Amino acid sequence: MSRITVLGAGAWGTALALSLARRNGHDLVLWCHSTSLAEQLNDHGENLPYLPGFTLPADIIVTSDLPAAIFEADIILCVVPSQHLRSVITHIAPLLTRNQVILSASKGIEEGSFLRMSQVVTALTDNPIAVLSGPSFAQEVAAACPTALVVASQDTALALAIQRDFSSPTLRVYTNDDVPGVELGGALKNVIALASGVVHGLNLGHNSAAALITRGIVEITRLAIACGGHRQTLAGLSGVGDLVLTCTGSLSRNRAVGIELGRGRQLPDILEGLHGKVAEGISSTTAALGLAARYGVEMPITEQVNAILHHDKNPKEAIRELMARPGRDE
Repeated sequence: MSRITVLGAGAWGTALALSLARRNGHDLVLWCHSTSLAEQLNDHGENLPYLPGFTLPADIIVTSDLPAAIFEADIILCVVPSQHLRSVITHIAPLLTRNQVILSASKGIEEGSFLRMSQVVTALTDNPIAVLSGPSFAQEVAAACPTALVVASQDTALALAIQRDFSSPTLRVYTNDDVPGVELGGALKNVIALASGVVHGLNLGHNSAAALITRGIVEITRLAIACGGHRQTLAGLSGVGDLVLTCTGSLSRNRAVGIELGRGRQLPDILEGLHGKVAEGISSTTAALGLAARYGVEMPITEQVNAILHHDKNPKEAIRELMARPGRDE
């Protein structure tokens, strides 16, 4: 068993810590970005702001001291919001020892650089790197609902070791060597989930939702292949699996934001209602378009989501333009 540090005590980081705690023998540390959150978790034994209703086992060490959190950790599991990953890795990079593994479970693309999360990490450290993704709502993982994820690394032995450490009776972990495909599937599905929410908010029916999800996976696959990913990866857990969950599940934060946009609410008002929680698709939309432009990839759904989010485009007009695009072969 391993000493595992989870960086990020939001809903997903807390859920993963709870899942890992079900494996006897792991030494677990949960790092919080703020002292007040760490104190609240230690005082109440529960993450009231982000994942209420689940008791943290007493053997999970909760701290806001980042150097202490990563000290002697075998695996550093990064679950911070994608746009904060660089600052966290920059902080810990000088403190890392050579064999400490960095496992990214952050789903996003960095704005400006258009880098995937593993690329951000490798730009700052020489440590072994893997990524974790797949269809998973934090509340259901915390509640021990059966869940399947995929860990991707170009180092097969590393992927197998993480598979052993993270698998449990309620969490099945598959391995994959397609890091770009797994990461982009996890990041881009949030963009399509925003669009799926818009369709729901406009009451456009199930036909529209099915069409959007199907053409969404085409966009995701197109960009992933251009970035070196494999088509079959996007037919798996980190592609179709995560996309269907996030586009249809009531627990999807990105879908919920899209629903409110479809109902005519403005983005700043919607974000205020999230109370500090992050809908990764909002930043991933502009980053995805930047990455698509770099590789000359067409992403019409993503373009319309970006126009709704950042250019005040009427959602009904966005749907009309998608439907009016020139006919083409599937």
